[in-house]
Amino acid sequence: MKKILVPIDFSEHSEYALEVAATLAKKTNASLVVLHMMGLSEAVLTKDESKEMFEAIYYMKLAEKRFNEFLDKDFLEGVTVETTIQNYKEFHEINSVAHSFNANLIVMGSHGASGYKEVFVGSNTEKVVRNAEVPVLVVKSRSSSFKMEKIVFACDFNTDYITPFKKAWNFFKDSETEFQLLYVNTPERFLASEEMEEKAKHFMDVSGINSSETFENIVYYCDYNLERGIYGFSDTFDADLIVIPTHGRRGLAHFFSENVGEALVNHSDRPIMTFKV
Repeated sequence: MKKILVPIDFSEHSEYALEVAATLAKKTNASLVVLHMMGLSEAVLTKDESKEMFEAIYYMKLAEKRFNEFLDKDFLEGVTVETTIQNYKEFHEINSVAHSFNANLIVMGSHGASGYKEVFVGSNTEKVVRNAEVPVLVVKSRSSSFKMEKIVFACDFNTDYITPFKKAWNFFKDSETEFQLLYVNTPERFLASEEMEEKAKHFMDVSGINSSETFENIVYYCDYNLERGIYGFSDTFDADLIVIPTHGRRGLAHFFSENVGEALVNHSDRPIMTFKV
């Protein structure tokens, strides 16, 4: 990993993301690209009248000043940081920035705290996840000692998810990470034990990843719904990170399409990383 892109809005949640990105940068000898999206109207940027031009310059100078103040953090000491201010208004455009800077990972904060649907579906985070070609790490709380030693890759072993599974596998294979595959068996999509194992075996065979240890250690976890099962097992496993695949065209709304009872959704602050199909 050589470059990590961190979109910020100067909020405390983007500070959480920046701190996690700095921790990763130090561990992997990567540099940071910190992005702020101004979202100025075309009228402000294109009119010739001096008032509009001065307004645009004012906003640029203000953003630069806030950048200097925001990046004055002890945890950034020793980390190479470059900044970029873009006049983007749509969060899907972050993918273009990641591409132009050759970023290997996007780290961003999220205000959600109670269930994956609240974190992702319909949010700006979900828009980034839907369009990003590189992995997206979503941070929901401060983590001064962030690590990725124990991760859960949640998957229903549909062959559509082989590509993100292989991306995740390659992303973590050279690190000291316990890579735990998880299948959540729910009443709505119930499978017998032999059916789950057969589906998992086919998935691993097609993926071409020859790891008998990974296959033999797959966890088949029963719960009332997918989301509750991911929470429950991740808490039991004490996961540092939850990794999930997503369809770009539909985002995480597709992956978490089951009805989730409000009383059953436990709060979780665990970071989440997504890999696009």
